[in-house]
Amino acid sequence: MEQRISFITLGVADLSRSRAFYEAMGWVAARSGEGLGVVFFQAGGMVLALFPHEELAHDAGVENTPASTFRGVSIAHNTRTEAEADAVMAQAVAAGGRATKPMGKVFWGGYSGYFADPDGHLWEVCFNPFARLADDGALYIDG
Repeated sequence: MEQRISFITLGVADLSRSRAFYEAMGWVAARSGEGLGVVFFQAGGMVLALFPHEELAHDAGVENTPASTFRGVSIAHNTRTEAEADAVMAQAVAAGGRATKPMGKVFWGGYSGYFADPDGHLWEVCFNPFARLADDGALYIDG
């Protein structure tokens, strides 16, 4: 298996509400999902998809149980500056997200905070001074 992530699908309770949240964050939905009960967002070389929770469970062949408050997974959005990180967090809250950890300096030398989207999916907003964020948004960590 090549070391790559191509697609992340988030199970959502209300597809329209979740689409509106991500569009308020500046994401642009691809036309390819229209009318199919799924929303796709092209994110650089990968795709973020929104799919009804119960349908995702069925598709994966697992029981459709209520989502817990903490799933043990977060998605990160890295920024080029601390000020940009603050702006992204403010945008998330204004769009209907819930800040779970305020922006601040962290033990490893970076600056980060967390918000939950309308379905509780955690996003970390992070400025990492030890990583390089390319013009196209690709993140590079030495190693």
